[in-house]
Amino acid sequence: MYEIVVDGVRQAYHVAGRGPVCVAHPGGPGLDASYLRSAALEEHFTMVYVDPAGTGGSGRPPRYGMDVYTRSLGAVVDHLGDEPVYLLGHSAGGFVTQAYALAHPGRVAGHLLYSTAPAADQEFWAGAMAGVAAYPQRHPDVPEAAHIPDAFRRAQAAPDDATMTAAFREALPVYFADFWSDREAYASFVATVRMSREAATSADPVPFDVRDRLAGLTAPAVVITGRHDFIGGPRWGEMLAAGIPGARHVTLEHSGHFAHIEEPDAFVAAAILLLP
Repeated sequence: MYEIVVDGVRQAYHVAGRGPVCVAHPGGPGLDASYLRSAALEEHFTMVYVDPAGTGGSGRPPRYGMDVYTRSLGAVVDHLGDEPVYLLGHSAGGFVTQAYALAHPGRVAGHLLYSTAPAADQEFWAGAMAGVAAYPQRHPDVPEAAHIPDAFRRAQAAPDDATMTAAFREALPVYFADFWSDREAYASFVATVRMSREAATSADPVPFDVRDRLAGLTAPAVVITGRHDFIGGPRWGEMLAAGIPGARHVTLEHSGHFAHIEEPDAFVAAAILLLP
């Protein structure tokens, strides 16, 4: 683990792999970078995994917000050197990388926008919550599926990090195309997921929305979407790709929100389309 100090707060990041530098920002908010590790991606990029403020090895700031996340991301990018870097933004991390790139286009060599969207407004969240509520009907023959909506609600209302992490791990099957057919294989991934209640519940008061600014993302872009992703699914991926000049959109047919785990080979094949 490496660390720098940003506005008096410790900012941690982890480095692995070889090749051009790709700085990865995880989702949540409230997730540290551990779940986003991809050994296959590290064969093609020097991956720099950022622990967002309040998660993992990073310190807890006085407040949270998009400006805090983008400033911390920018500090890591600057600390790595003068050369532009690739950015991977997963889920809510994609909001951060888009916001950063719009403000600092010269620092970005390319975008991997993964299971994310150009907006997180009332429509976006309502669609996600509808996906959670409908989950038991997707798997009527799996008794455990009936408990997923309740686990999701308990995670949102959890009083501390440990309780939130435990409930969120229970809810994780909703994020997969088909968790139950290979639950043992996914067990080690579930164990990597850790949530920070403070970061997760300190949302920006202003909804994220850059739909009218996507043309400003001028670096090459690959948008990766899981066909069965209930939160950052094909509709949002298509919207991103349509708005970013020259962007390529890859939909992975057997994935939900975690394609780097569900279809690792296909995920990496899509990601390296970004390389010259």
